[in-house]
Amino acid sequence: MTEREIFGWLSQVQHPGKEDKDLVSLGMVEAVEMAEGRVVVTLSFPKRPDPLKNYLVGAARAAVYRHAPGGTEVEVKTVVKDPAPPKQKAPELGLDQLNNVAHIIGIASGKGGVGKSTVAVNLAIALSRLGYRVGLADADVYGPSVPLMTGTEGAVPDMVRENGQDLILPVEKYGVKWMSIGYFAQKGQALIWRGPMACNALKQMILQVQWGVLDYLLIDMPPGTGDIHISLVNDIPMAGAVIVTTPQAVALADVEKGVDLFRNPSVNRPVFGLVENMAWFTPEAHPDECYYLFGRDGGVEMARRLDIPLLGQIPLVQALREAGDAGEPAALGTRPDSLAFLDLARRLTEAV
Repeated sequence: MTEREIFGWLSQVQHPGKEDKDLVSLGMVEAVEMAEGRVVVTLSFPKRPDPLKNYLVGAARAAVYRHAPGGTEVEVKTVVKDPAPPKQKAPELGLDQLNNVAHIIGIASGKGGVGKSTVAVNLAIALSRLGYRVGLADADVYGPSVPLMTGTEGAVPDMVRENGQDLILPVEKYGVKWMSIGYFAQKGQALIWRGPMACNALKQMILQVQWGVLDYLLIDMPPGTGDIHISLVNDIPMAGAVIVTTPQAVALADVEKGVDLFRNPSVNRPVFGLVENMAWFTPEAHPDECYYLFGRDGGVEMARRLDIPLLGQIPLVQALREAGDAGEPAALGTRPDSLAFLDLARRLTEAV
């Protein structure tokens, strides 16, 4: 006879007043003590009288007596225990931390692989170089890349308590405030989340952050048009969006879906413009040469057809990729691709 066996016997005693609940699942078995030839079970009851108390004591004694070795003495004691105080609900996330943010802009794409995060990170730095106060929230919860691109991998954001609520302090570097789920996940860890869980984590990454005073808060959105996008536009007061694409036909086919999302009457957010990334390839040794690897002016034609501004064309150069991998975004420099991001930032501010 073991304590585990005794708990198993007691779990067969149903509480008649609580449907499908037994003594163990209700937490009423306070203790089980065993000595040679003797078992003592202690049941806890609330202060208010339980009319079934005597029945439950007898049923518990019978359950143990029925299974215990012959001759075992069984005693059931009772104690009165105050119920645990109700748990205080954590304050619901509100929009307080966004009160001092002038413009919230989503950086979106119809499909993955078009360099959306590269554009978002460099655009944030370019806006900062123009003198604006900028933050970026990495909402691509399944593939957070901001820590790598900004050289902030391994950073652990601090927490502060304000008005009874724990707030996350963003990581600051290159004059921009950064926040990403990547700061809280182990390197290489896959975030296996269903839609609602991802949406809640994302809202926490935006609404529970002490952003302070910002002119622009960019949100690097996941590719596509799914649950997370709908949750974002419904719960976050976004001023509008920027769509990133490449000139490639397969990417352009998804641009229209992204634009339609924001233009849908239930969403109704302006699209400030289109960014054509990887517009052409320029070898570093031959800066005057352009090779249109993914097609030519596809973004130009798409912007014209959808009646949205073309905010910029970003060339594909090897240094741009290397800078992102090294955590030193291209927008920090003075190369042609660096200046392209500064032009993009200027056009965006004009559009907004």
